[in-house]
Amino acid sequence: MPPVVPPFLIGLIAAPLAKRLLKPLMRGVVKTSVSLAYEVKKATHEAGENIHDLAAEVAAEMVAAQIAAGDVEARPGDGRQAAESNAPKAEQDEAAARAEGDARAPKIRATAGGSKAR
Repeated sequence: MPPVVPPFLIGLIAAPLAKRLLKPLMRGVVKTSVSLAYEVKKATHEAGENIHDLAAEVAAEMVAAQIAAGDVEARPGDGRQAAESNAPKAEQDEAAARAEGDARAPKIRATAGGSKAR
């Protein structure tokens, strides 16, 4: 009958060998998967940029076609340009000054830790 070797002795011998063999293998697997994930992320970003560029080109072509057809009456904006074009020059200057003053006015925000009236 062959001699019986306890399993823990096999583990004591196999563990250092497995560490020497498996550590470089696992390091290579992790390194490859990280580089693959980076390449996929990069390709996805480039595809998104291409789609964005394509959408911008199509929008520009549509605007150019509308201008060529004469469908566009006023420049695109917030709608104030068409309304202010009929107003006298003094009113236009006053509206512009008011808009500029609103843009420069400080904004006061309530904070979460502020005092509350009780």
